[in-house]
Amino acid sequence: MATSALAIQNFSGISDADCDSRIAAAKAALGDRLLILGHHYQRQEVFQHADASGDSLKLSRVAAASRAEFIVFCGVHFMAEVADILSRPDQVSILPDLAAGCSMADMANLAKVERAWRELSEVISPDECVTPVTYINSAADLKSFCGRHGGIVCTSTNAPKILEWAFERREKILFFPDQHLGRNTAFDMGIPLDEMVVWDFDQPMGGLTVEAIQKARMILWKGFCSVHQVFRPEHIDAFRARFPQGRVISHPESSFEVCQKSDLVGSTEYIIQAINNSEPGSRWLVGTELNLVKRLDEENPDKNVHFMSPTICMCSTMFRISPQHLLWTLENLVDGRVVNQIKVPEQVAVEARTALQRMLDINV
Repeated sequence: MATSALAIQNFSGISDADCDSRIAAAKAALGDRLLILGHHYQRQEVFQHADASGDSLKLSRVAAASRAEFIVFCGVHFMAEVADILSRPDQVSILPDLAAGCSMADMANLAKVERAWRELSEVISPDECVTPVTYINSAADLKSFCGRHGGIVCTSTNAPKILEWAFERREKILFFPDQHLGRNTAFDMGIPLDEMVVWDFDQPMGGLTVEAIQKARMILWKGFCSVHQVFRPEHIDAFRARFPQGRVISHPESSFEVCQKSDLVGSTEYIIQAINNSEPGSRWLVGTELNLVKRLDEENPDKNVHFMSPTICMCSTMFRISPQHLLWTLENLVDGRVVNQIKVPEQVAVEARTALQRMLDINV
């Protein structure tokens, strides 16, 4: 008879140093059966134990290509869902702390998106003229919604290609959950701001007039990333006044005004490559998550890397995963118990996989 799972409460008082040695022992015991994935925004105390690092899609594809039986995702909930959707049936996706969610992803749930689709149908025929596009930072059932309605998933890297694909099929896009990525990408593609509207999911008809909906090419969900929301144009102005030769690079989840003032705008991977490949002595102001910026500064001692906001702001939900949570997860696996498995319902997974596969086919 299997014994009950080790209680997380028994791990809360273990020091980080003791966690490190016990995590190493658990990894050795599990061997090739285990793959630990660390997202770029993860805190260093956990990130150091990752077997692979990257953004959410890259890590999910690494997991699917691996021989590992247990995929421990040190990220947030939607990332572990994508890993489960793309991985093999014999692989198990695990999130060390189920409280590690994403506030932006939570701003668009299935009930609200389905209501928006119904309300749009009172003005236009959405299944004929609107392509739903969900940022990968969203729940599995929203990816499934896109799969059912001829839609697709995008990342911050491939968003331009995805929007181009969507516009080739229908005249409008419903983009969720992050309004900023949608706006910044569409504007760079030549779509004027007056052809974009923000759908307020707390208001009937999104708070929009019939005329505004009919004119819009981009219907942007009123969602945002709490981290990237703190970056302001005045932060860039202050940096340039102090360091005229400095360069500014921002993630497209930042506001339109911040991105317009930046020298470079791109995904997490783009930011990493730009700074790593820059000339020694260069100075950068970076508009993305604090743990990543700190890591870039430490890994580039010959450069000056600054966090954009004077206020400390990190991905607080991802920060919930601690070395103690990771140790608890691994030692349960060593004892033959799976805790915190993330399993997407089969029908949802099938339709979500359809939307993800459309994206992957474009990226090939």
